[in-house]
Amino acid sequence: MQASQAHIDITILGSGTCVPSLERSTCSVLLRIGRSVVVLDTGSGTTRRLLQAGQSIFDISHIFYSHLHPDHSAELVPLLFSTKYPDIQKRRFPLTFVAGSGFDEHLKKLKAVYGQWIALPAGMLSIIELDTAGPDSARFKDFRVDSIPVEHNPESLAYRFSGPQGGAVVYSGDTDYSENLIQLARDADVLICESALPDEMKVTGHLTPSQAGDIANRARVAKLVLTHFYPECDQTDIVTQCRKTYKGPLIIARDLLNIPLATG
Repeated sequence: MQASQAHIDITILGSGTCVPSLERSTCSVLLRIGRSVVVLDTGSGTTRRLLQAGQSIFDISHIFYSHLHPDHSAELVPLLFSTKYPDIQKRRFPLTFVAGSGFDEHLKKLKAVYGQWIALPAGMLSIIELDTAGPDSARFKDFRVDSIPVEHNPESLAYRFSGPQGGAVVYSGDTDYSENLIQLARDADVLICESALPDEMKVTGHLTPSQAGDIANRARVAKLVLTHFYPECDQTDIVTQCRKTYKGPLIIARDLLNIPLATG
């Protein structure tokens, strides 16, 4: 595949799971696309990792949720609460949430618990719900996003981000083996793909290294990034397992790893 002219910068904020780890925060990815600062999922530890990556919560323009399990959304409440302190004027532009069907109702239930502590002023928060029954898309100033349902939760979506000068980054979220993900990731520059457990520990709703590799191979992606590791992955040669099915450039995610897109 010919490299694309692209201005998308990727930083892994959290490469782990719900299992507490000193090395791996739970799921989150930072994308810098033009002037947009985009966060994909907000598992525990996201806001701290953002600071380590040189970004403030007030820099974030968009937050995308793949689904609403706690290891992907637990820092939603702390992030909104932090935005109110000490001065809301620090947020100079609205924050946009993008997620599958049901996110607005989810946020309303959180507000029923936390009240005004997580309520931003009028005009400072917008919500976009994308279709969870089939492909959908949305356009923003600096990028386009395409989404498609994947095999995990009813609200689960995978996303494809396309920059203003080309380049495409796909984020799987959590999923089992998915023909939809292969379709969405076709010829992408980078596929950030969950690989929760080694091949011999396969569980429903999650991928193994060889399955993730097969998806990347069939989609002809230029680079595969494996992430969302349970501790068993750190004790297994997951590179060799992935190489059963994928021979292209391969990266094993770690927190704060920066992955610039190839340009040409």
